[in-house]
Amino acid sequence: MTKIISLFFIFFCFSTFSQVRGKITDAKNNPLSFVNIYLSESITGTTSNDDGEYILDVKKTGKHTIVFQFLGYKTLKKEVNITAFPFELNAQLQEENIVLDEISISTKDNPANAIIRKVIANKDKNTDKFADYTAKFYSRGLYKIKNAPKSILGQTLGDFGGGLDSTRSGIIYLSETISEIAYQKKPKNFKENVIASKVSGSDNGVSFNRAQDVNINFYQNNVEFGNDLISPISNSAFGYYRYKLEGTFYDKNGRLINKIKIIPKRKNDRVFSGAVYVVEDDWALYGVNVAVTGVQVNIPGIDVLKLKQDYNYSKNNDAWVLISQSITFKFSIFGFNVDGKFSSAYSEYNFEPNSNKITFTNEVLTFEKEATKKDSVYWTRLRPVPLTKEEVTDYSIKDSIKVVRKSKKYLDSINKKQNKFKVLSPLFGYTYRNSYEKWSLNFSGLINKFGFNTVQGPHASLKVDYLKRESDKDIKWKLGTELSYGFSEKKMRPSVFFSRKWNNFSKPELTISGGVKTAQFNHRIPVAPLGNLIRALLNKQSFIKIYEKTFAKIRYSEEVKNGIDFYTSLEYAKRKPLFNASTYSFAEQSTNNSYTSNNPLDPTNFLNAPFTEHSIATLNIGAAFTFGQKYLSYPDRKINIGNSKYPTLGLFYRKTFAADKNYWNSDVFIANLNQDINAGGYGYFKYNLRAGSFLKKKDIPIMDYLQANGNQLFFVTDNQLSSFNLLEYYKFFTNDKYAEGHIEHNFRGAILSKIPLINKLNFHLFGGAKTLFMADSKPYTEHYIGLSNVGIGKWRFLHIYFVQSNHDDVSDSGIVLRIDF
Repeated sequence: MTKIISLFFIFFCFSTFSQVRGKITDAKNNPLSFVNIYLSESITGTTSNDDGEYILDVKKTGKHTIVFQFLGYKTLKKEVNITAFPFELNAQLQEENIVLDEISISTKDNPANAIIRKVIANKDKNTDKFADYTAKFYSRGLYKIKNAPKSILGQTLGDFGGGLDSTRSGIIYLSETISEIAYQKKPKNFKENVIASKVSGSDNGVSFNRAQDVNINFYQNNVEFGNDLISPISNSAFGYYRYKLEGTFYDKNGRLINKIKIIPKRKNDRVFSGAVYVVEDDWALYGVNVAVTGVQVNIPGIDVLKLKQDYNYSKNNDAWVLISQSITFKFSIFGFNVDGKFSSAYSEYNFEPNSNKITFTNEVLTFEKEATKKDSVYWTRLRPVPLTKEEVTDYSIKDSIKVVRKSKKYLDSINKKQNKFKVLSPLFGYTYRNSYEKWSLNFSGLINKFGFNTVQGPHASLKVDYLKRESDKDIKWKLGTELSYGFSEKKMRPSVFFSRKWNNFSKPELTISGGVKTAQFNHRIPVAPLGNLIRALLNKQSFIKIYEKTFAKIRYSEEVKNGIDFYTSLEYAKRKPLFNASTYSFAEQSTNNSYTSNNPLDPTNFLNAPFTEHSIATLNIGAAFTFGQKYLSYPDRKINIGNSKYPTLGLFYRKTFAADKNYWNSDVFIANLNQDINAGGYGYFKYNLRAGSFLKKKDIPIMDYLQANGNQLFFVTDNQLSSFNLLEYYKFFTNDKYAEGHIEHNFRGAILSKIPLINKLNFHLFGGAKTLFMADSKPYTEHYIGLSNVGIGKWRFLHIYFVQSNHDDVSDSGIVLRIDF
């Protein structure tokens, strides 16, 4: 009964607040979604939903001309005399009669090419007409799943918020956003203030429907659409597309519109297929109807992404402006078959806003107070696109379920199912939850940190922690312990930790820890435990070199100001050298390799330690500066999105003191500068520079030296811009001065896409260089060239590259594989 009452209430509100409403169909009476409906004297109004239904807000009764515009169909004008509200007006649209002129057919030069050249030549002129504006933005997001699996990898998936029917099909995500946006062309700026946000079945109410995420501008050379794609009206478009004039028609005001089919020269390039519609004489976009594949956007699982845009003529500034946009997609992965749609509508354009320095700041997204708390009456009144019957039902059911699912009885019943201890829980982990009181007890599982090194042999860690959330705004604290056991050395190392996080805005976090642990001599952790395990067991090579420390540590971090992250830590530790205790390997009988010692200074010395056992205190102070950092302000958190125009600078100071011997104390400064630069159609360039210097050169313990990250593995997973490809792990270290630099450029499709046959493979060419300078040592350099986007089908995460290194006039070379998501 509650459900029926809720549905009745929503439909009642729909009828009460709707001014002009109706249904739009094609010639066969099939509903047409995303038709633009507006009064003839305006450029924006509303759009129809997936059922073809619409509501149009008309302020006054009397005579009006209502326009129905839909790409591919004839624009329809209906003159009506409205005497009372609500007023019902249905419409049936006829397909556009696109005619190919005989003159166009007989022209020697491809007429489509001439039209596209004129569009490219007039891009600045046309976009200058709406170089500054504010507007109202509405967006709706929808995900529907079909035959959803009940579980994956042994984990039960549940009912996705209650939106599934008996076949496990239905809506799994439904959201809406109403916001005010401001745009500036030069300098490029964008600002969004969310007035209302709603997510079906969610208390949070924060949707994914950001205006900037769907600010897809074909007038730019590169279109941000899942990937940086080449616009069909890019300055370099003729290198990627062929064009065909499919015909012409006249719009509602008698302007000639050209329909141009865009044909990719190479199907795997970062390009679109479909059609663009161009206004004759103005050489502006009238509409866009295109698609891309998962391969083209490099998103595995995506079958196809479709994009449709509609523009309308604005008399105020003699410009064609975007009024509606829809993005539809299909993806299938791990048994999930999902259809998605994000539709957007733009209205209330103001092309002469009172912009000033306060309008555009680094804060590009804000939420009005109570934006996520608007009731159904508010949404019914202001929603420009009516809900479909399916969406109405989803809101009603999930809002009812939401109340039930917040109750202690329901949460306890869910936890009872989730908290069942399974046969494999000791290996893979187990979590006991109390969702109502917001706490959990987590056991990591013995296999979670299973590894091998020559000191501990096979070793595993058991981690148990208690997590308590104090509010929905991510205020939480955690208390736990970790027990690490080395089977060859037969030793247990226990440690404890406590952490507290106060908020998710400046993210202040305090961590206190202590106990006994092992640590790599290079604190930058160059050797991945999994890679070391595989290499040791299969090839009898263990590159991890470790020592033991009994320690107590306190650490604090916070973003003290936007773009400035601060952290500090203080540790007092007793450091103890360790020696090999295991020679085990699967390859023991089939290889002549033998393990090296645990001494990074002398791998052949199994008897002497690389340092003397000692106690020492370490103070770290650091700050990272992200210049011009842009950020999003949500009601419950702040998300930093950086600024690609500027680099990020890190400054760090480390002081060791209170050592057993005074000359072991040291002071070192380290600076780091890195940046990723989008080079448009020519790919992207990135660099990372790092340098350090001790105040005074001293004979300090090896783990306090400045060290470079090397690599001795064929297959790597670490960050390419912070390590060297062919450098031995502990070959270079210094207690004086040092600097390293890494640069890389990925051309993406800019080069290989132009080479016949090779372009069918859809590989991307990239190359880079690395250099290392240390006091008392000759420079070490590397150059490399390779192919990225290598893989099978849509799964293309592999990089293969050839590396040439040089040090002290000795050259070396090798092949390296890298996974890069």
